[in-house]
Amino acid sequence: MNTLILTGWGWKEYAVAAAAALRALEGKAEVLGMSKRRLPEFLETEGANWKRIYLIGLSLAGDEERLAAALKGLRRKTDVAWISALPMTEGQTREIAPFLTAHVFSGGPFNGSLVKAVGAVFKTDVDDLLPFAFEGNKIPSTVPPYHELVAAAMHAYRTYQDGTSYPTAVRYLALGVAEEAWSGEMKHLVEQYRRYGSRELVGRGPKMKELRDEIARVAAHPDARVLILGESGTGKETVAQQIHTKSPRRNEPFYAFNCASVTPNLLEDRFFGHVKGAFTSADAPKAGLFELADGGTLFLDEIGELPLEAQGVLLRVLEGGRFMRVGGREEIKTDVRLVTATNRNLPLLVRQGKFRADLFMRLNVVQMRVPSLREHKEDIRDIADHWWFGRFRRHLADAQISALMSYDYPGNVRELLNLLERAAVLGETDFVRLLAKHREMNAGLYGEAAAGESGVVPDELEEAVRRHVRNVFYKYAQNLSRTASALKISRNTLRKYVQ
Repeated sequence: MNTLILTGWGWKEYAVAAAAALRALEGKAEVLGMSKRRLPEFLETEGANWKRIYLIGLSLAGDEERLAAALKGLRRKTDVAWISALPMTEGQTREIAPFLTAHVFSGGPFNGSLVKAVGAVFKTDVDDLLPFAFEGNKIPSTVPPYHELVAAAMHAYRTYQDGTSYPTAVRYLALGVAEEAWSGEMKHLVEQYRRYGSRELVGRGPKMKELRDEIARVAAHPDARVLILGESGTGKETVAQQIHTKSPRRNEPFYAFNCASVTPNLLEDRFFGHVKGAFTSADAPKAGLFELADGGTLFLDEIGELPLEAQGVLLRVLEGGRFMRVGGREEIKTDVRLVTATNRNLPLLVRQGKFRADLFMRLNVVQMRVPSLREHKEDIRDIADHWWFGRFRRHLADAQISALMSYDYPGNVRELLNLLERAAVLGETDFVRLLAKHREMNAGLYGEAAAGESGVVPDELEEAVRRHVRNVFYKYAQNLSRTASALKISRNTLRKYVQ
């Protein structure tokens, strides 16, 4: 094939418009998802391989100078056409327009105008595809499966750098391939998306890059147990899901359980299940989490809240990989990758006799730490804008971003998203006023950490400093170098406080 359709990411109308073009070309074209940032480089290195390229749902606002140069270099080799429902800027009209064919139509974004524009360019009827460009309660029943397919394909690209699923989804939509006729691989892609959702780590700062790199390294070892540390609201469950979905176990189940969510006497039943007649209400056998998650990953959140008696039960299955249902007599073998998380200081709990040292050693094979939001405030823009655009299909203003970045978010990402939800519900666009009210509402909610686990603030300055140093030491997983760097003191000074 000598024709290529390059289409944007992030909104289903782009995929529908690309499908309309592909259908008009009778399927005789390749489709590729592309970002405005990568477009100039792609045209420089691969553009000459194609006789004609259609840019659909793809902004020209990346590196405009480099894009113009790339298009100029293709002028005698490749015909490039840009189809848009938004006008070019003055600079684009001057610098870029001379080197491509621009088909610009009015209508604006996210309302079907781009699909109609494709229909006008190719002189083809696109009315049957228009419903796929919208979301809501009034869309036909045939639409949601394709919406889910496109969303799953985009998620696969963002999470796994899988660039093949999105073109397949566009082709299915263009050719009207019924859901039952989708390939097993694409059905599995959608099933994974249904089970695990589209959770992802948003942010491009060095802290998040380091965390993503660590997730990739850990995920490659599917049997290693992982202990995730981090404050409440930092996204520890998202990290656990990423470890699972990037690992060789990704085709097997992922189960998440909050250890503080049930009473201690029910924990054994939740972990291992029961046989019929094990207790009064056990009128049928039931599988527990270790059985349900066999072959996959079990995520135990708030592991620090696990009662001592339940810790012994958990330790036994970790040591032997076998368990018995409550009331049962037969051992069941399980192969589960265990990922745990806590916002508590587990070494301190061990010293206080509240957490078993042998269990801590079993869980603490690989330790990861999720940074608090105040440690990577540069990512507030991406996190907030990603949520806002997903809700309203428009970006936050610079003044709104600036207001959001003025706050430290003791509740981390969860608090930031709750704040945005409040703005959406109240229709509040003045984020300076929004933050002022938020601070007032939460005044006194988050105390200082100097009091430590006991809640008693020491009178002596030296003791208060010593406790603070130790808290930071445990926060950084007892790593001397990272703790000394965070406190801006030498390693020798740090040793005096922690020994």
